[in-house]
Amino acid sequence: MITAVDTNVLIDVFGNDPKHASHSAAALRQCIQQGQLVVCDIVWAELCSIFPSPMVFDEKMKHVGILYSPVNLESASLAGGLWKRYRSQGGKRNRIISDFIIAAHAKTQANRLLTRDRGFYRSYFKTLKIIDPSK
Repeated sequence: MITAVDTNVLIDVFGNDPKHASHSAAALRQCIQQGQLVVCDIVWAELCSIFPSPMVFDEKMKHVGILYSPVNLESASLAGGLWKRYRSQGGKRNRIISDFIIAAHAKTQANRLLTRDRGFYRSYFKTLKIIDPSK
């Protein structure tokens, strides 16, 4: 089982969020027991920015057991097509294409997505299995 992890879950854990850290950490532990954890290049870049250096970040990711999994052509194409549909249906810019890329990566290169952002992903990626750490 491959679980793609969204940025918000990892920021909860690494930032020790008072409201979400314990639930997100428990969900990460459960998912790693069931298989592999991966993040796409978008999540990798977003997370790297909160650490003092790329080396510190790399060590944390290795310690947790999260692997880097770059977006492939199928994922990028799926994200682009759904972004186009979203915008043509009046979607506002409060949802940026990176959100679509993260979900498309999970849909095509993993088995599920661990995220707290369930409403948006469930609307546009109806068949993507979502794990919400707050439940």
